[in-house]
Amino acid sequence: MQFNVKASKRDVTGTGASRRLRNAGTTPGIIYGGDKPAVQISLDHNDLFHALRKEAFHSSVLSIDVDGAAETAVLRDVQWHPFRQIVLHVDFQRVDATHAIHLKVPVHFINADICPGVKLAGGVASHTINELDLKGLPGDLPSFIEIDLKDLDANAPLHLRDIKLPKGVELAHSTDGDKVAASIVTLRAAAADAEPAAEAGEGEAKA
Repeated sequence: MQFNVKASKRDVTGTGASRRLRNAGTTPGIIYGGDKPAVQISLDHNDLFHALRKEAFHSSVLSIDVDGAAETAVLRDVQWHPFRQIVLHVDFQRVDATHAIHLKVPVHFINADICPGVKLAGGVASHTINELDLKGLPGDLPSFIEIDLKDLDANAPLHLRDIKLPKGVELAHSTDGDKVAASIVTLRAAAADAEPAAEAGEGEAKA
């Protein structure tokens, strides 16, 4: 998904200036990184707020128009008001199409209801991750990863190394391959875990 963000340069910084921007319906931010100096910017708060509600905005390479000058960047940080739906500040990091970057992308699990571990063993699919830390060129990185659980059995957890990634994309950390992405929890296993706890409770009661 392509996102085009409108922004304006801001020359005045500091707490007071940022407060005035927010009162005027804009959000202060910054674009940094690459071989250019950081640029202080401001963005329309409502436009930014609605963009942040879209999952893909957090994991896509963004095109930012700063007073007519194009910047290519990814969202790196968002600061929210402690209890109000107000964006206080945003950080964007420049990216270069020829250099690999690290980016966290959400995962979407599908077909959990038809996998053998659920249909045949009566288990329940358990997801242990909700995003992947990936490495690749900006143009190769997806906005999300779809993980198909249709072959997942009760005794065969799915590891990160088993997930099919787009060409040119890899796990940002090679050691993450051994981590479990999803598994099937069966009622039998849950009951077995509960028995030792029950026995311990009975022992304490007798004491």
